[in-house]
Amino acid sequence: MTRILVIEDQEDLREIILEMLDNENFDALSAENGQVGIQLAQSYLPDLIICDVMMPELDGYGVLTNLRQNPATAMIPFIFLTAKASKADLRQGMELGADDYLTKPFTVKELLGAITARLEKKVAGDKQSQEKLDELRSNIVQSLPHELRTPLNGIMAFSQLLIESYDLMEKEEVLEMLSDINTSASRLNRLILNFLLYADLELIATKPERIQELRASQMNNPQKAIAEVARKIVQTAGREADLSLELQDAPLKISEANLKKIVEEIVDNACKFSATSTPIRVFSISENNTFTLGVSDQGRGMDVQQIANLGAYMQFNRKIYEQQGSGLGLILAKRLAELHGGQLTIQSIPARQTTIHISLPISSNIAVLNDL
Repeated sequence: MTRILVIEDQEDLREIILEMLDNENFDALSAENGQVGIQLAQSYLPDLIICDVMMPELDGYGVLTNLRQNPATAMIPFIFLTAKASKADLRQGMELGADDYLTKPFTVKELLGAITARLEKKVAGDKQSQEKLDELRSNIVQSLPHELRTPLNGIMAFSQLLIESYDLMEKEEVLEMLSDINTSASRLNRLILNFLLYADLELIATKPERIQELRASQMNNPQKAIAEVARKIVQTAGREADLSLELQDAPLKISEANLKKIVEEIVDNACKFSATSTPIRVFSISENNTFTLGVSDQGRGMDVQQIANLGAYMQFNRKIYEQQGSGLGLILAKRLAELHGGQLTIQSIPARQTTIHISLPISSNIAVLNDL
């Protein structure tokens, strides 16, 4: 049975609403003030909350603010009851996370309509979240064992061979195997670090104070950092001749480490999904208070649906191409850009060309200092 909490300080109106809900077979709870309402919400976790705005001691805005700060109650649909509905009031409520407003007096039809709309939206949202969770679980199950075992198998096989046949091997053979072990270990280490980073970024996304800490970082010479990382990645891939750099500078509100991580992932992605001897272009443009970093390749590309479904642990057409990688690279770059107030966009023509753009805000503070 759907549980609805009604927080209303006027006893007669509260009883009328409870009767309406009882007649519609809802499991209705009631609270006579905001403090009691918060306690009931946290104890019973209702499916929906109907709350008066104007109440003594703690008003509806205070109730909503408190509940949105608690992970257990943050996603409960919330409908305000108000005797006034100015644009300022509506905006304040919506900014705090209210889902709907009902202006007093209201009819049974209006109340039930608002309730039905919010519950249907919640069901749709829950279904979408579950689908994404199922997809994420499936992608992890498919990619993670392979991505962990492949480098680990290399480390185990070569190290075992060295243990068993070291005395019979030439020095060059030993060095070659040790190099292969080091390469596999580096791949495994990067994979683990990326998983940990992804988990940390998802946690940061839920904490406004940590987002502000990220955006407080600044750097003044991105051109040098971008070029350094791009050259390192293409060198590792044996594609130095394919790289072209067309870079501009601008002061950015991002740490050097996080910018380098973004560059690392999108340039590595270009190397993985395009053939040797095809161009990889890394460029940047600074205009209109926005710094745009672009990486373009002539690889297999992505279609519109694949771009729309971009997500962590996902690699498209893996069964066809058996490409190395967990699919985390682009989503890490995307998440880092978003947490710094920017965005990642993809333009792609399948089998022809893909260009990834990272847009980041320019730091006006550093710009001012440079002008002095």
